[in-house]
Amino acid sequence: MSALLKVENIDAFYGDFQAVQQASFEVDEKKIVSVIGTNGAGKTTLMKVIGGTLAARGGKVWFADRDITGWPTYKIVELGLSQVPEGGKVFARMSVMENLIMGSYTPRARSGAKASLERVYELFPMLKEKAGQAAGSLSGGQRQMVAIGRALMSNPRLICFDEISLGLAPTVIKDIYARIRQLNAEGITIVLVEQDVKRSLKTCETAYIMLKGKVVLSGKSKDLTEDTVSKAYFGM
Repeated sequence: MSALLKVENIDAFYGDFQAVQQASFEVDEKKIVSVIGTNGAGKTTLMKVIGGTLAARGGKVWFADRDITGWPTYKIVELGLSQVPEGGKVFARMSVMENLIMGSYTPRARSGAKASLERVYELFPMLKEKAGQAAGSLSGGQRQMVAIGRALMSNPRLICFDEISLGLAPTVIKDIYARIRQLNAEGITIVLVEQDVKRSLKTCETAYIMLKGKVVLSGKSKDLTEDTVSKAYFGM
């Protein structure tokens, strides 16, 4: 079975600084894969390359058997690959409803927008209650839910979650991770980009550890001990 997402030998730079070096990983359909690393390891940069917001200087990104390297973001989303950015970014002055509808702007998603919206409200009932409220007035956890809902509105086959738990209370993190597992059970492929080693290994089936822009360790989560991952994680 070919991977739904395949990242091959990506090099990415900010000016003269190389943030990602020869990074590769792959994700089979309907699986959960974690990309784990400390702050500054290159995880978010790699997600930007995958999502089309940063051009790679080398390597390839394949999705659904298509070479999407260098594609504009709207075409990548149209194909079925969405992202929930770090920090649960929302359009602060727009309402919750308007933020969600923004996720269904592609022709592929627009036709099923009504059903997708009901699905989001079923997953996060709070969003329905606050549909008319400005998204910027919500708590951090609630804004993260809006960001997840917006990604779902695009009718994705795969969602990349970038630092989904950053700055959130433990109870909120637990709830969001339960929703992520539910989405995966419903058939959506998941990429988790995280700093939390324990939570990541508990949730995913395969993990890739990044350090200083490189993938330094990978394997099935059941075969990776916290001690082994921590040593790679901290470069010890």
